[in-house]
Amino acid sequence: MLNRILQSLLVAGLITGTLWAANDPFVGKWKVNPGKSKLTDEMKVEAAGANKYVITFQPGAVDTIVVDGTEQPALSGSTLSITAKGPNNWKVVRKKDGRMLLTADWTLSADGNTLTDEFTGYESDGSKSTTHFVYQRTTGSSGFAGTWDSDNAKPDSAMKLQIKSYEADGLSIDDPQIQITRSLKFDRNEYPDSGPDAPPDLTSSGRRLNERSLEITRKYKGKLIDTQQFELSTDLKTVTLSIILAGENKPRNIFVFDRE
Repeated sequence: MLNRILQSLLVAGLITGTLWAANDPFVGKWKVNPGKSKLTDEMKVEAAGANKYVITFQPGAVDTIVVDGTEQPALSGSTLSITAKGPNNWKVVRKKDGRMLLTADWTLSADGNTLTDEFTGYESDGSKSTTHFVYQRTTGSSGFAGTWDSDNAKPDSAMKLQIKSYEADGLSIDDPQIQITRSLKFDRNEYPDSGPDAPPDLTSSGRRLNERSLEITRKYKGKLIDTQQFELSTDLKTVTLSIILAGENKPRNIFVFDRE
Protein backbone atom coordinates (compact mmCIF):
# COMPACT_ATOMS: atom_id res chain seq x y z
CA MET A 1 0.00 0.00 0.00
CA LEU A 2 2.83 2.37 0.73
CA ASN A 3 3.59 2.29 -2.86
CA ARG A 4 0.30 4.06 -3.35
CA ILE A 5 1.11 6.64 -0.67
CA LEU A 6 3.73 6.50 -1.22
CA GLN A 7 4.24 5.52 -3.24
CA SER A 8 7.81 8.03 -8.08
CA LEU A 9 13.13 9.41 -14.59
CA LEU A 10 17.63 8.79 -19.71
CA VAL A 11 22.32 8.49 -24.11
CA ALA A 12 22.44 12.20 -24.46
CA GLY A 13 25.50 11.66 -26.59
CA LEU A 14 24.20 12.84 -29.96
CA ILE A 15 22.36 16.02 -29.08
CA THR A 16 23.67 19.03 -27.19
CA GLY A 17 22.20 19.96 -23.81
CA THR A 18 20.84 23.24 -25.12
CA LEU A 19 18.96 21.52 -27.92
CA TRP A 20 17.44 19.02 -25.48
CA ALA A 21 16.23 21.83 -23.24
CA ALA A 22 14.62 23.71 -26.08
CA ASN A 23 13.01 20.76 -27.87
CA ASP A 24 12.65 17.98 -25.32
CA PRO A 25 9.50 16.07 -26.33
CA PHE A 26 8.75 15.10 -22.71
CA VAL A 27 8.10 18.71 -21.69
CA GLY A 28 4.42 19.44 -21.20
CA LYS A 29 1.33 18.76 -19.12
CA TRP A 30 -0.09 15.25 -19.09
CA LYS A 31 -3.36 13.78 -17.79
CA VAL A 32 -3.78 10.14 -16.81
CA ASN A 33 -5.87 7.80 -18.93
CA PRO A 34 -7.40 5.43 -16.34
CA GLY A 35 -8.71 3.02 -18.98
CA LYS A 36 -5.21 2.35 -20.33
CA SER A 37 -3.43 2.36 -16.95
CA LYS A 38 -2.99 -0.64 -14.68
CA LEU A 39 -2.21 -0.76 -10.96
CA THR A 40 -1.12 -3.96 -9.22
CA ASP A 41 -0.25 -4.37 -5.57
CA GLU A 42 0.68 -6.99 -3.00
CA MET A 43 0.28 -6.55 0.73
CA LYS A 44 1.26 -8.94 3.51
CA VAL A 45 -0.34 -8.86 6.97
CA GLU A 46 1.23 -11.09 9.64
CA ALA A 47 -0.07 -11.65 13.17
CA ALA A 48 2.57 -10.78 15.78
CA GLY A 49 0.72 -11.17 19.09
CA ALA A 50 -2.49 -9.99 20.67
CA ASN A 51 -4.04 -7.47 18.26
CA LYS A 52 -0.56 -6.76 16.85
CA TYR A 53 0.43 -7.08 13.18
CA VAL A 54 3.44 -6.69 10.89
CA ILE A 55 2.33 -5.21 7.56
CA THR A 56 4.57 -5.27 4.48
CA PHE A 57 3.25 -2.69 2.04
CA GLN A 58 6.07 -3.23 -0.47
CA PRO A 59 9.63 -4.64 -0.35
CA GLY A 60 11.49 -2.84 2.45
CA ALA A 61 8.39 -0.90 3.58
CA VAL A 62 7.22 -2.58 6.78
CA ASP A 63 5.23 -1.28 9.75
CA THR A 64 4.47 -3.03 13.04
CA ILE A 65 1.15 -1.84 14.44
CA VAL A 66 -1.24 -2.55 17.30
CA VAL A 67 -4.82 -2.30 16.06
CA ASP A 68 -6.19 -0.07 18.82
CA GLY A 69 -6.86 3.26 17.04
CA THR A 70 -3.82 5.07 18.47
CA GLU A 71 -1.23 6.90 16.37
CA GLN A 72 2.03 4.94 16.41
CA PRO A 73 5.53 5.65 14.96
CA ALA A 74 5.81 4.33 11.42
CA LEU A 75 7.71 4.53 8.13
CA SER A 76 9.71 7.62 7.13
CA GLY A 77 8.79 9.65 10.20
CA SER A 78 5.05 9.15 9.75
CA THR A 79 2.49 7.86 12.22
CA LEU A 80 0.06 5.03 11.52
CA SER A 81 -3.19 4.15 13.23
CA ILE A 82 -5.58 1.28 12.56
CA THR A 83 -9.01 1.15 14.13
CA ALA A 84 -11.12 -2.01 14.12
CA LYS A 85 -14.61 -0.77 13.27
CA GLY A 86 -15.88 -4.35 13.27
CA PRO A 87 -14.56 -7.90 12.80
CA ASN A 88 -14.32 -7.38 9.05
CA ASN A 89 -13.55 -3.66 8.80
CA TRP A 90 -10.40 -1.66 9.58
CA LYS A 91 -9.86 2.09 9.25
CA VAL A 92 -6.24 2.95 8.35
CA VAL A 93 -4.83 6.48 8.77
CA ARG A 94 -1.28 7.68 8.05
CA LYS A 95 -0.06 11.16 9.02
CA LYS A 96 3.20 13.08 9.04
CA ASP A 97 3.85 16.13 11.22
CA GLY A 98 0.14 16.13 11.99
CA ARG A 99 -0.88 16.33 8.31
CA MET A 100 -3.04 13.64 6.77
CA LEU A 101 -1.22 11.57 4.16
CA LEU A 102 -3.78 8.85 3.52
CA THR A 103 -6.88 7.10 4.75
CA ALA A 104 -8.03 3.63 3.78
CA ASP A 105 -11.13 1.60 4.60
CA TRP A 106 -10.39 -2.13 4.50
CA THR A 107 -13.36 -4.49 4.34
CA LEU A 108 -13.30 -8.28 4.25
CA SER A 109 -15.88 -10.26 2.32
CA ALA A 110 -18.14 -12.69 4.17
CA ASP A 111 -15.98 -15.66 3.09
CA GLY A 112 -12.76 -13.86 4.06
CA ASN A 113 -11.14 -14.26 0.66
CA THR A 114 -11.58 -10.73 -0.73
CA LEU A 115 -10.38 -7.44 0.77
CA THR A 116 -11.63 -4.13 -0.64
CA ASP A 117 -9.65 -0.97 0.02
CA GLU A 118 -11.11 2.49 -0.48
CA PHE A 119 -7.81 4.40 -0.53
CA THR A 120 -7.55 8.21 -0.44
CA GLY A 121 -4.23 10.07 -0.66
CA TYR A 122 -3.94 13.71 0.44
CA GLU A 123 -1.47 16.27 -0.90
CA SER A 124 -0.11 19.19 1.11
CA ASP A 125 -2.26 21.67 -0.85
CA GLY A 126 -5.43 19.91 0.34
CA SER A 127 -6.18 18.11 -2.91
CA LYS A 128 -6.87 14.38 -2.80
CA SER A 129 -7.29 11.36 -5.06
CA THR A 130 -9.16 8.13 -4.43
CA THR A 131 -8.45 4.63 -5.72
CA HIS A 132 -10.64 1.53 -5.33
CA PHE A 133 -8.56 -1.63 -4.77
CA VAL A 134 -9.90 -5.18 -4.65
CA TYR A 135 -7.47 -7.78 -3.25
CA GLN A 136 -7.72 -11.55 -3.39
CA ARG A 137 -6.26 -13.74 -0.64
CA THR A 138 -3.29 -15.87 -1.74
CA THR A 139 -2.17 -17.06 1.73
CA GLY A 140 -3.86 -17.29 5.11
CA SER A 141 -7.28 -18.59 5.99
CA SER A 142 -9.19 -16.03 8.04
CA GLY A 143 -9.15 -12.44 9.22
CA PHE A 144 -6.86 -9.77 7.82
CA ALA A 145 -3.69 -11.86 8.29
CA GLY A 146 -2.46 -13.21 4.97
CA THR A 147 -1.05 -12.20 1.61
CA TRP A 148 -3.28 -10.05 -0.58
CA ASP A 149 -2.91 -9.34 -4.30
CA SER A 150 -4.72 -6.80 -6.47
CA ASP A 151 -4.42 -6.35 -10.24
CA ASN A 152 -7.53 -4.46 -11.30
CA ALA A 153 -7.30 -0.98 -9.73
CA LYS A 154 -7.35 2.21 -11.82
CA PRO A 155 -5.82 5.60 -10.94
CA ASP A 156 -7.98 8.60 -10.14
CA SER A 157 -8.94 10.39 -13.38
CA ALA A 158 -7.79 13.69 -11.85
CA MET A 159 -4.14 12.56 -11.72
CA LYS A 160 -1.77 14.77 -13.72
CA LEU A 161 1.92 14.86 -14.58
CA GLN A 162 3.90 18.00 -15.39
CA ILE A 163 7.37 17.96 -16.94
CA LYS A 164 9.49 21.10 -17.41
CA SER A 165 12.99 21.88 -18.66
CA TYR A 166 15.70 21.97 -16.01
CA GLU A 167 18.96 23.84 -16.62
CA ALA A 168 20.70 23.06 -19.91
CA ASP A 169 19.82 19.43 -20.56
CA GLY A 170 17.72 18.17 -17.66
CA LEU A 171 14.08 17.84 -16.70
CA SER A 172 11.97 18.76 -13.70
CA ILE A 173 9.22 16.19 -13.13
CA ASP A 174 6.34 16.54 -10.72
CA ASP A 175 5.34 13.25 -9.11
CA PRO A 176 1.81 12.41 -10.28
CA GLN A 177 0.78 10.94 -6.89
CA ILE A 178 2.29 13.20 -4.23
CA GLN A 179 3.94 16.62 -4.02
CA ILE A 180 7.51 15.68 -4.86
CA THR A 181 9.54 17.20 -7.70
CA ARG A 182 12.55 15.55 -9.31
CA SER A 183 14.90 18.05 -10.95
CA LEU A 184 17.86 16.31 -12.53
CA LYS A 185 20.27 16.03 -15.43
CA PHE A 186 20.64 12.69 -17.15
CA ASP A 187 24.26 12.07 -16.17
CA ARG A 188 23.56 9.29 -13.61
CA ASN A 189 24.50 11.59 -10.73
CA GLU A 190 22.12 11.69 -7.77
CA TYR A 191 20.01 14.83 -7.31
CA PRO A 192 17.94 15.59 -4.18
CA ASP A 193 14.18 15.56 -4.62
CA SER A 194 12.20 18.57 -3.40
CA GLY A 195 8.66 19.50 -2.43
CA PRO A 196 6.40 19.35 0.65
CA ASP A 197 6.17 15.55 0.62
CA ALA A 198 9.88 14.87 -0.07
CA PRO A 199 11.70 13.41 2.95
CA PRO A 200 15.39 14.22 3.47
CA ASP A 201 17.81 11.90 1.67
CA LEU A 202 15.38 11.10 -1.16
CA THR A 203 17.33 11.28 -4.43
CA SER A 204 16.85 10.62 -8.14
CA SER A 205 19.34 9.81 -10.89
CA GLY A 206 18.59 9.30 -14.55
CA ARG A 207 19.73 8.46 -18.04
CA ARG A 208 18.31 8.85 -21.54
CA LEU A 209 17.89 5.52 -23.26
CA ASN A 210 16.98 7.25 -26.52
CA GLU A 211 15.08 10.36 -27.59
CA ARG A 212 11.74 8.85 -26.50
CA SER A 213 12.81 6.82 -23.46
CA LEU A 214 13.96 7.86 -20.00
CA GLU A 215 14.96 5.85 -16.95
CA ILE A 216 15.04 7.27 -13.42
CA THR A 217 16.33 5.50 -10.33
CA ARG A 218 15.09 6.62 -6.92
CA LYS A 219 16.86 6.04 -3.61
CA TYR A 220 16.11 6.82 0.02
CA LYS A 221 19.13 7.13 2.30
CA GLY A 222 21.19 5.43 -0.38
CA LYS A 223 18.85 2.43 -0.66
CA LEU A 224 17.06 1.69 -3.93
CA ILE A 225 13.29 2.33 -3.88
CA ASP A 226 12.30 1.84 -7.50
CA THR A 227 13.19 2.33 -11.15
CA GLN A 228 10.82 4.40 -13.30
CA GLN A 229 10.73 4.12 -17.08
CA PHE A 230 9.11 6.82 -19.24
CA GLU A 231 8.27 5.98 -22.86
CA LEU A 232 6.85 8.43 -25.40
CA SER A 233 4.61 7.25 -28.24
CA THR A 234 5.85 7.86 -31.78
CA ASP A 235 3.32 10.69 -32.24
CA LEU A 236 4.55 12.26 -28.95
CA LYS A 237 0.97 12.47 -27.64
CA THR A 238 1.19 9.75 -24.97
CA VAL A 239 3.72 8.96 -22.25
CA THR A 240 3.75 5.63 -20.41
CA LEU A 241 5.26 5.46 -16.92
CA SER A 242 6.23 1.98 -15.65
CA ILE A 243 7.37 1.60 -12.03
CA ILE A 244 9.55 -1.35 -11.02
CA LEU A 245 10.03 -1.74 -7.26
CA ALA A 246 13.38 -2.66 -5.72
CA GLY A 247 13.93 -6.41 -5.77
CA GLU A 248 11.39 -7.00 -8.53
CA ASN A 249 11.90 -7.46 -12.28
CA LYS A 250 8.62 -6.30 -13.77
CA PRO A 251 6.48 -3.21 -13.21
CA ARG A 252 3.70 -3.26 -10.66
CA ASN A 253 2.13 -0.01 -11.82
CA ILE A 254 1.75 1.28 -15.37
CA PHE A 255 0.38 4.79 -15.85
CA VAL A 256 -0.59 6.03 -19.31
CA PHE A 257 -0.82 9.84 -19.70
CA ASP A 258 -2.25 11.79 -22.63
CA ARG A 259 -0.81 15.19 -23.54
CA GLU A 260 -3.10 18.07 -22.56
